[in-house]
Amino acid sequence: MTVALRFPSTRNASPAATLSEAITAGLAPDGGLYVPERLPQLTIDDFQPAGTLADTAATLLAPFFAGDALARELPAICAEALTFPTPLRRLPQHPKTSVLELFHGPTAAFKDVGARFLAACMRRLRDDHSQRLTILVATSGDTGAAVGAAFHRQPGIDVVILYPDGRVSPRQAHQLGCFGDNVQALRVQGRFDDCQRMVKAALNDTALQARSPLSSANSISLGRLLPQMSYYAHAALMHWREQREALNLIVPTGNLGNALAAVWVRQMGLPIGQIRLACNANATLPDFFAGHDYAPRQAVATLANAMDVGAPSNFERLRWTFPDAAALRAQLLAQSVDDRTIREVIARHAREHGEVFCPHTATAVHVLDTLRAAGDDLPWAVVATAHPAKFESVVEPLIGQPVAVPAALAAMLQRPASAEPLDAEDADLQRWLLARARESAVMSAT
Repeated sequence: MTVALRFPSTRNASPAATLSEAITAGLAPDGGLYVPERLPQLTIDDFQPAGTLADTAATLLAPFFAGDALARELPAICAEALTFPTPLRRLPQHPKTSVLELFHGPTAAFKDVGARFLAACMRRLRDDHSQRLTILVATSGDTGAAVGAAFHRQPGIDVVILYPDGRVSPRQAHQLGCFGDNVQALRVQGRFDDCQRMVKAALNDTALQARSPLSSANSISLGRLLPQMSYYAHAALMHWREQREALNLIVPTGNLGNALAAVWVRQMGLPIGQIRLACNANATLPDFFAGHDYAPRQAVATLANAMDVGAPSNFERLRWTFPDAAALRAQLLAQSVDDRTIREVIARHAREHGEVFCPHTATAVHVLDTLRAAGDDLPWAVVATAHPAKFESVVEPLIGQPVAVPAALAAMLQRPASAEPLDAEDADLQRWLLARARESAVMSAT
């Protein structure tokens, strides 16, 4: 008999949930994040040698889904969500350097993987559409568009995207507001951390939830985090079969979800070596890993705007994984990269190697350049989180030529876009959601 994993909260003040319950809720009732009671263990031999990304995901995630209502649907969910490549491509400057390209999905960012997987799960979990569910998303740039695309016109579900006005690129802002129908964008007069705080406050408001049922699609959602593990597992297995050595990773990070996915894959026993975090000028994580107390702070605006996070939510999950601070610091290293360096990296790599990176990926490339300059000869993969065409106002002046726009992104940019302004106050979002629920009730009655 299969024993199903339970999913407690990082704060241990709520009952443990089933996987389906955790995916549906997004945030635990005590304000914590859902985590598996243990990380399953797998070996290289558990995976198909010539399997696709979807095959790898189905094998990797099967122990998390075992015994759950979604278990039988897992292969179909993976096949439905993971329809685009995440190639591990060699870079010319060093024989042991690769880039893991995660931007080949519909919105040209790695967030497409988790958002499409979550949407596929929610389609199967919500057979009854009589009461609409609102997915709240705080975004620093890429998450909102990925969630909007994944849930666009999905029956019974509305999406509300909060983003910091003026702190995302023009093309990101256009993506966020271009969907219409069941997807609404709100441009918040504040920082990403304000958006994230407002979403968490709404999710924890029981009176609001009773009037307008809410869930989340940020990386606080287990339904987004788990599938992000799949591309790390797939790349590590491919590298192992070719080279018989572990793959080391440099991950650009802000809210820590993408990096945590890599850590969990390594903890499950798959061949990932060192993991380094590349951050922008927001130094909460670099300061912690340098030995300082964890100290969230207000985010500062940078060129790598999707990483402008001063209070990364997934730090709770990281501390659950490694409760001892010294043990945690032994697992990861983190480095800050300022805007001047980001510009220099983008310009130099385009000039010397013909490689064009987005500002976020450039932070990881700088960490790699530093390692190579110090004589490091290990196999490293830089994680490319977004297509440079999303940041043309930054990239094109630095490289002196236009960046080709992927077809899916070009189609989005042709649509009209709009977003409502909203003050950065918890109560303002709650009032907006209640007003929207009243309007929906009136429309349903008529």
